[in-house]
Amino acid sequence: GKCFMPGLIDCHTHTGQQLLKGLVLDAKPIIWTRIMLPFESTLDPDKMKFMAELSALEMIKSGTLGFIDAGSYFMEEACKVYEKSGLIGAVTASTMDDPSLPESVRTTTEEAVQVLDDLYDKYNGDRIKIYYSLRALNNCSDELIEKVFDHAKERDTFVMSHMNEYQKEIDGIVERSGKRPYEFLESFGLLSEKFIGAHSLILSEEEIEIIKKHNIKICHCPFSNSGKAVPQTPELLKEGIAIGFGSDGAAHGGLSLWNEMKIFRSIMNIYHGVPNNIYNVMPAEDLLKMASYSGYSMLDEKGGKVEKGYKADLIGINLETAALMPTGNLLHTLIESVNACNVSDMIVRGKIVMKDREVKTLNEEGILAKAKKYMSECY
Repeated sequence: GKCFMPGLIDCHTHTGQQLLKGLVLDAKPIIWTRIMLPFESTLDPDKMKFMAELSALEMIKSGTLGFIDAGSYFMEEACKVYEKSGLIGAVTASTMDDPSLPESVRTTTEEAVQVLDDLYDKYNGDRIKIYYSLRALNNCSDELIEKVFDHAKERDTFVMSHMNEYQKEIDGIVERSGKRPYEFLESFGLLSEKFIGAHSLILSEEEIEIIKKHNIKICHCPFSNSGKAVPQTPELLKEGIAIGFGSDGAAHGGLSLWNEMKIFRSIMNIYHGVPNNIYNVMPAEDLLKMASYSGYSMLDEKGGKVEKGYKADLIGINLETAALMPTGNLLHTLIESVNACNVSDMIVRGKIVMKDREVKTLNEEGILAKAKKYMSECY
């Protein structure tokens, strides 16, 4: 009645935007400056704790047992919740030193790096790791870029950044440096296999070579990205580049990676498959590898396979539903038909986090009660 398989890894999410569900669909780009940043500039510790609880609960219920958060404010509160939840993941802080930012989130270069150092020193551990980050290159000085990479290297941890998501973003870096984003970072001599480029949609051939040269890992967020650009994923995979899936946070269609896989397969077929008469441009095996195995590489973990020597991180899928049975190919049915509601169980590091849809680590009833109260007061 159940299929147990490797858990999914959300390689790019935004805990700090969990309360923006329903508020960005059909909004005109660039929503970062008009919606996301103004909202995040109003955050406080209690709100961050609440969003982390909602995020952890949604991920557990949809089979996502690992995540990489892109950073926001008061992330120490998120770390506490994620540690309690039983999930694995990487957390960072929103790191920028742009003097034009709202006063509530404005920092100097030294202050921005200190926030990361403090977060790392206090919360970096086995299940929840602390990564360093550059929120957006256009909002980071050259000095901040160098310091972030240097401090991360000293601690042997990853650096992540939003990369090549919008043409306007790319144009800003070209105007600033005469180089495209990956070329710009390459000029600092700091890139390595411990860099994650979120989105990485609009890439030049030179940038693809840089990614390949340094074994950089990238992440696509299909629902969010579909209104921006279509990535060259088949070409990138042929080059051996590790690519994961991200939700881009709950504001972009929720946290279900099952939805992201379906959307991504359709986009790839339409854009890369049909014009070139390739019927299986994105096979089910590749999709599942991106959603799990590749994600583990971005967490610097050995997981994503049910084999000896790999982490005991599993999710259970209840197959006894009309949508999933009978099936002549279980792998294909997992990709085509599974939804978050079909995930019944979660085991992380051998510990039961959810059994038969009952979450063991969080107070689901209490979290949902707070969500109802927030909705009645704020919308």
